[in-house]
Amino acid sequence: MADSIDMILPVLCEMRAENASRFDDLAARLEKLEAAQVSLRHALSADSLFSRLVTGDFHERIETLERWGQEQEAGAS
Repeated sequence: MADSIDMILPVLCEMRAENASRFDDLAARLEKLEAAQVSLRHALSADSLFSRLVTGDFHERIETLERWGQEQEAGAS
């Protein structure tokens, strides 16, 4: 019996060390996932910003063509 009591504390210390290493691994994995999530958010916002720029540029070109067409109609009259 004395042997089993003497082994409890070392086994508990070993289990604690294993759990700590597992949590460190888990924390590293979570950090990678968070970094990927931030990267994805940046990519999505950049895509929407680019879309807005392209759409804005398209609208400006349409407005320019409409003004040019109106000027041509006014000059032809």
